[in-house]
Amino acid sequence: MLEYGMPANPIPPAPSAPLAPERQQAILRHALGRRVLRVKDLAQELGVHEMTVRRDLDALAEQGMVERVHGGARLVERASEEIGHHLRAISNIAGKEAIARAALALVQDRDTVAFDASTTALALAHIIHARRVSAIVTGLDAANALASTGVPFAMAGGNFHAPARSFVGAFFLETMARLHPDKVFFSAKAFAPETGFTDPHLPEVGAKQALLHAGGMRIALIDATKFGRRALATIATADEVDVVVTDRTPPGEIRAALDAAEVRLIVAEP
Repeated sequence: MLEYGMPANPIPPAPSAPLAPERQQAILRHALGRRVLRVKDLAQELGVHEMTVRRDLDALAEQGMVERVHGGARLVERASEEIGHHLRAISNIAGKEAIARAALALVQDRDTVAFDASTTALALAHIIHARRVSAIVTGLDAANALASTGVPFAMAGGNFHAPARSFVGAFFLETMARLHPDKVFFSAKAFAPETGFTDPHLPEVGAKQALLHAGGMRIALIDATKFGRRALATIATADEVDVVVTDRTPPGEIRAALDAAEVRLIVAEP
């Protein structure tokens, strides 16, 4: 539809350059696969001026993510795990928050709830104070979230697994075998009907399995990008989970598999 006073074929506006947080996330993704980041290369790839890239690298250096070198920057030593976790934490924030709000509706006062160390479960940990509950946590970030809001919790400790900022191993498994939360919230890297809920990190798989075996209601918090994919090892099959909460309606074959396993599906679009 045309409006009077407007040209019949208006010139479309030029595409806007990415905002600073978006650029810095892109730079960190590049950093994971390169030994050195060159200012000139990043400027061309991001479509911005070299001075803009220099400011972004300075900001990332102040955060301890990279260190500046002549002509660019490189990851600080042993920073890839922290950066990988950082990128997961800031990805699909709206979807994770929608999933968390829908999951909160499953929680009742006086429940004991348990969280894995996923960033999706962390979104729920940030708002769980809306219920009068006690909690069991398996990672540092959820513990910090609960401590800041006054929710009573216990931490199942063990060997520290840096990529997920979680605890795993024999001590963790022994601890979880003695705990019995009412509801367990977990996530996975992927879900496919033939492989179930999967994850690439074997220590995490064992920890998540122990968490699920300990719980009453088992609730998967899975954003829609993970449907139809698979990772190295199976955490649980569909019939070992009671509820799946996601942010978009999954494909038909996924819905059929969940229906066949009598899994309740909750879709909470952002």
